[in-house]
Amino acid sequence: MSELIVSVSGVRGVVGESLTKEVVERFTRAAAAVLEAGAIVVSRDGRANGIELADHVGRTLSAGGRHVIQAGITSTPTTGILVRKLGAAGGIQISASHNPVQYNGIKLFDATGRVLTARQGEQVRDLYLDSKNHVLSSETPGTIQECADTLSDHLDLVLATVDSEAIRRQNYRVLLDANHGAGGLLGRRLLETLGCQVHLLGEEPH
Repeated sequence: MSELIVSVSGVRGVVGESLTKEVVERFTRAAAAVLEAGAIVVSRDGRANGIELADHVGRTLSAGGRHVIQAGITSTPTTGILVRKLGAAGGIQISASHNPVQYNGIKLFDATGRVLTARQGEQVRDLYLDSKNHVLSSETPGTIQECADTLSDHLDLVLATVDSEAIRRQNYRVLLDANHGAGGLLGRRLLETLGCQVHLLGEEPH
């Protein structure tokens, strides 16, 4: 099914068919109208078609005066943590989760680093569907900056929940199959920090 799916959770479709640049731009504008004032983190999963979509989201936000923090490839929980740690107004992640490679979509986070509430999601959806869709306008475009370190905050939070020294003493051998997803990025670093001997399959997030 290539039909565009628009819900309180975001938007999803086949890139170049139902999920076009126009759709991405309209949905981005709607999201920005609902999110608080401030910078917005933009991230994506490893799909090759997400590179251009993330760039388009960033340019749309910047043209409307929003400051953009491009985080590149990050997992969904990492994106939420970045939003909170960087004090951003929210996040926009380009991802289609479990859907086939030709799909992509947009997930939204609020300033707490959580996905939008159903009420916020409804507001975004309604604005997107409105023919008078909110137009971002600003005499001064926002900046676009790259996030140099996307993993450390998430890593530190995980390490704070476990007995790192006890794990290191075990010198575990660990097989991790990241299935070419974004989780392999933090997965290797976390396991190596815990002193594990890591054999990682599907490491490259594509």
